[in-house]
Amino acid sequence: MTDATVTQLWRFPVKSMGGSQVDRVRIDRRGVHADRLWAVRDVPNGVTASARRVPVLLGCSARYAAEPGADAGPGNAPAVVISLPDGREFAGDDPAVHDALSELVGREMRLVALPPHDDRSEHRMTVANSLNNFSPAQVRSDFGLDEAEPLPDTSVFSTRQIVTLARYSTPPGTFVDLSPVHLLSTASLRDLASGGAPYDVRRFRPNVLVDVEAPDREFPESAWVGGDVTVGKMVLRVTNPTIRCVVPTRPQPDLELDRKLTRQLAERTNRFLGIYADVATPGMVTVGDTVSVRLASPPGAVKRAATAAQEVATRGVQRLLEATVLRGRD
Repeated sequence: MTDATVTQLWRFPVKSMGGSQVDRVRIDRRGVHADRLWAVRDVPNGVTASARRVPVLLGCSARYAAEPGADAGPGNAPAVVISLPDGREFAGDDPAVHDALSELVGREMRLVALPPHDDRSEHRMTVANSLNNFSPAQVRSDFGLDEAEPLPDTSVFSTRQIVTLARYSTPPGTFVDLSPVHLLSTASLRDLASGGAPYDVRRFRPNVLVDVEAPDREFPESAWVGGDVTVGKMVLRVTNPTIRCVVPTRPQPDLELDRKLTRQLAERTNRFLGIYADVATPGMVTVGDTVSVRLASPPGAVKRAATAAQEVATRGVQRLLEATVLRGRD
């Protein structure tokens, strides 16, 4: 497929805060250049804060004081400026920013830069926090589910991904949730709205928004999983559909609380929208670039068996973690 173009590129200097559009950016194996090089540390809980559990962060925004240099990355985060919901601004190196964030959230918070790759101190969780993430009550809270609704299907994730999420707030070396690049299509924003005005892309926080009509298929990028997406010389290898927690329903500047979005996602997409991808070939990407998609070949018997075995293993790990939580509470 070649009838698609890049219509927006997004960079988020601070995890869970508002970001900004860029016209041109390099995408390498850690994702969009200078994306999420900062985060907010939840000091009492010992984790990297997420808007999933600290929704007031979505009322903040962040920008770089100057365009990040080519050497920006883990251990070398450029100067950042934080804007709070009340309009106050703080430089990232201003000690007052920690007090301001703590006041906003209601407990001790610290703005932290992404440490070097070999420093996992900002990523590793305590055993208690790790197990709590897999408790049914916490999962329901994270996804905005009531007691009658089934828990999300996690079989699309690999065992390695599940284990990583169990051990770390974010994968070591990053402040992203799971994968380096998050891609979404304009068609999916329209399809989810079911004939109404398309949903605002800011609710879903992708790095790359692709404009595609796809009149013959709803949520077209869901079919790209396992395939390759090429933009210029940059190639993405699509790994997973993007599972949606409660974050898209949260209020943001100029966006109101939308609880019905949780039900819409559950009924229309089984709570998936957009795709996660690894970067197979780095390169520069510009708004307006043509997007080519090479779909995965239909799986043969061996691949189908391997996929089935992987799903069984993932569910087994999930059940083991959930059982450990329940035993710990007996």
